[in-house]
Amino acid sequence: MNCKITGTGSYIPNVITKNADFDQHEFYNLDGSNFPHDNETTIRKFKAITGIEERRYIDENLNTSDIAVIASQKAIESSGIDPETLDYIIVAHNYGDVKSNSNQSDTVPSLATRVKSHLRIKNPKCVGYDLLFGCPGWIEGMIHAQAFIKAGMAKKCLVIGAEALSRVVDKHDRDSMIFSDGAGAVIVETTSDKESGILSHASATFSFQESEYIYFGKSNSTEASEDVRYIKMHGRKIYEFALTNVPNAMKECLEESGKTIKDLKKIFIHQANEKMDHAIINRFYKLHGLTAPEDVMPMTIHELGNSSVATVPTLFDLVTRGKIEGQKLEKGDIVLFASVGAGMNVNAITYEI
Repeated sequence: MNCKITGTGSYIPNVITKNADFDQHEFYNLDGSNFPHDNETTIRKFKAITGIEERRYIDENLNTSDIAVIASQKAIESSGIDPETLDYIIVAHNYGDVKSNSNQSDTVPSLATRVKSHLRIKNPKCVGYDLLFGCPGWIEGMIHAQAFIKAGMAKKCLVIGAEALSRVVDKHDRDSMIFSDGAGAVIVETTSDKESGILSHASATFSFQESEYIYFGKSNSTEASEDVRYIKMHGRKIYEFALTNVPNAMKECLEESGKTIKDLKKIFIHQANEKMDHAIINRFYKLHGLTAPEDVMPMTIHELGNSSVATVPTLFDLVTRGKIEGQKLEKGDIVLFASVGAGMNVNAITYEI
């Protein structure tokens, strides 16, 4: 018994914020000292490193669970299933529902429960739960769905990655320019075809020294409230960590599948940082003594920014629907999903379309 994606959906927010929109922000270092560059220089260097030109934020009247519902409805529609037949709804996120102009996270009831309620699913045996696993949360949710299906505990699962990071960023932190909002969802079903669907996976948590690389901390501004916390990260440490551990996880995962790197058509990697993602892919191919093909890695970070758990399922949905120029998938293609994020967590999946 294996599992396969039979439907995809995503929600791309309407509010576009360009890099130039940050020109009037007051940026400080972590210790509250003045930032060494003027904003024009800061923004130019930011674009050169991350590749981000603009990002998307949700409307004030929406929350993370709302956009998760929209992405789910599209995935259900494209799969053609009856939502009452779903066995599990797994929602990967990190900060719950944070209402506009609020600093409090709301996770009761769970976002999965809210999604199920808004989808109007009556079946009580459709179980919903939230998954907190950093940016790799959606991929980990896929691993969970596969385990349920292989164990005979499920036939159909809805796996969602949704996040509204615009609600938890510190406007005085340069890294706030990285983060964005979005949601992606897939329907995963049983398949008797052992040659397609999820072929293998790898997953790991590095927490001995790395657990605080991404954390919740106070504002960089010394004048801000001490009681409010925002998403923070040690960028250089994350970069070095990712370059070592993500290629290794991808290699392990691909080898376990029985496929070779020459079989690989696409890599759907977490859209964290363009420079970092290219470095990861190049190092992955270097481990095999090869050079990475130019079109192997679709990217959305330039326009959509880093929406955490939503980046991979959103990217996959857009490519599946033919909405990214020069990128397409065909039946039988071998692809890798891979991510890295808070925890520090790393994971990967080998998948046959």
